[in-house]
Amino acid sequence: MSFKRRFAAGLVVFLAICGGISSARAAPFKIVGFGDSLMAGYGLGPGEGFTDKLQAALRAKGHDVIVANAGVSGDTSSGGLARLDWSVPEGTQLVILELGANDMLRGVAPDITKRNLDEMLGKLKERKIAVLLAGMRAAPNLGADYQSAFDAIFADLAGKYDVPLYPFFLDGVAGQPGLQLEDGLHPSARGVDLMVERILPTVEKTMAAAPGGS
Repeated sequence: MSFKRRFAAGLVVFLAICGGISSARAAPFKIVGFGDSLMAGYGLGPGEGFTDKLQAALRAKGHDVIVANAGVSGDTSSGGLARLDWSVPEGTQLVILELGANDMLRGVAPDITKRNLDEMLGKLKERKIAVLLAGMRAAPNLGADYQSAFDAIFADLAGKYDVPLYPFFLDGVAGQPGLQLEDGLHPSARGVDLMVERILPTVEKTMAAAPGGS
């Protein structure tokens, strides 16, 4: 009887451990899309925004993932820095960091934008959260000096923090009326489809390299 009791007790412990491992593996990979109106889905209907469509595309490829929308329309890099800590909850494994467009549209000095993004990347690194940095490009009407300084921000910071860079969040959409809303700034639902299609390989690669990724 003593052996049977020990065997039964050991079996219970073994099954509990296996159950715990199974539960841990079953937990979805958690991504936060952190940005401005381009991330928030300005002017789009339910399910048409970037985070919703990215989540759907990742799940269609077999990834168990949750993509949370932490985009705020009109947000600048200063606003993003102020809300970063509470907008990115514990348990987040990857942040897609997309900010800077509103800084550029308002003519904010590039060194201010860079400093804010630098601090955000530092905070996320301290929390051991992987980051995919989504770049932005300055409008040419702001002048060559501004354009050069602004466009360099993202590659410089990606290099400093050794994080992957998706060079231009609106790649393939900017300047394409059929893929933008009437304001000529924000992507339409079709535009979001293209954005997701183009960024998807980079997101998958970043997920695979992140802690808990696959």
